[in-house]
Amino acid sequence: MARIIGWHEYVALPEWGIRRLRAKIDTGARTSSIHVASIEPVDDGHLRFEVVTRERPVRRTRWVQAEIVRTAVVKPMPGHKDERPVVRTRMVLAGVELDVEINLVRRTGMTCRMLVGRLALRDHFLVDPSRKHLGDSP
Repeated sequence: MARIIGWHEYVALPEWGIRRLRAKIDTGARTSSIHVASIEPVDDGHLRFEVVTRERPVRRTRWVQAEIVRTAVVKPMPGHKDERPVVRTRMVLAGVELDVEINLVRRTGMTCRMLVGRLALRDHFLVDPSRKHLGDSP
């Protein structure tokens, strides 16, 4: 049975050592996205990237290394296309642990560090757009 979550929740990315991250539940996005400050190629198909976990009052980041599983073409606005690297990790949302694909992008100026897209939500969650923080917080 699907769990009901709000439009804004907290997630954990345990493989990356991230215990709590503010996320917007975005049913308009197919793939999930996370804010990174920088991306560096490491070696054969891997990236090292700096995940921004908090901007204010003090900026906090965590360096992560992961394999690129594919490159996504994303249309952030009409008439524009971005190519973004996509990585895979485990995500905990509302007490449910999922294997998710996340594209890496600069979300400078955005309140939420992560967008959770439809592929991560399907078969597990229903979204109540009038509420937030309905899931168990990590």
